[in-house]
Amino acid sequence: MCLGDYRRGMSPIAVHHLVTGRPDGPVVLLSNSLGSTHRMWDAQLPALEEHFRVVRYDTRGHGGSPVPDGPYSIDDLADDVIALLDTLGVRRAHLVGLSLGGMTAMRLAARNSERVDRVVLLCTGAQLSPSSAWHGRADIVRTHGTAEVAEAVVARWFTAEFLADNPDIKAAAEAMVAATPAEGYAGCCEVIAAMDLRPDLPNIIAPTLAIAGADDPATPPAMLAEIARTVRDGRLLEVARAAHLANAEQPAIITPAIIDHLEQQ
Repeated sequence: MCLGDYRRGMSPIAVHHLVTGRPDGPVVLLSNSLGSTHRMWDAQLPALEEHFRVVRYDTRGHGGSPVPDGPYSIDDLADDVIALLDTLGVRRAHLVGLSLGGMTAMRLAARNSERVDRVVLLCTGAQLSPSSAWHGRADIVRTHGTAEVAEAVVARWFTAEFLADNPDIKAAAEAMVAATPAEGYAGCCEVIAAMDLRPDLPNIIAPTLAIAGADDPATPPAMLAEIARTVRDGRLLEVARAAHLANAEQPAIITPAIIDHLEQQ
């Protein structure tokens, strides 16, 4: 078993996780967005389980994971993943992350390249400014709870047409955001506020597929294009009729693209 490289000198936390799929398959680790849980990957799960040993987890402060005292940093989130891989005895894994999960994957791929095989980054950015907006959202949820922002968050996760056609998905997504612990959500907002991964991008040597939702207001395609252009071996896929949770809105396009990229030699 490998020993993790924990950059802050503090112990990582043991995050809630599930392992499914092929026991003998290559490991793919799925990292969730701000305000979601491992359930955000439900649309991908059956197909991924046919090809891989699938590790899903809840980012600290989300879902079933602990809510440690802050502040948090992007290195803390990366340390949690290294600790999870160590716990599972996994030396190298594919990383698939969306939004905050993509940020975690980028930091990990740049910092611990020996632990990473291939990478898929969905609807994310190397820096999301202005930082004041993230601090403001953190203040709102600490004061009023995550239910206060749930409707606005989900309105960015999906296109208006999709939400109108899928009221059950809208309700479930808003409930997922509202169930996120306020301090966990706020702490991760502050991770994003402080984060600038642009210097990390040239150090990402893992082959990287960047997937953008054409209608994503939070991380528009230009952000993913910058990532694909700046990492050592990157390419861009822009998906029409998809907003920020593109994997859930357009799984018929995105799931095969993920599998194809991860299975390339």
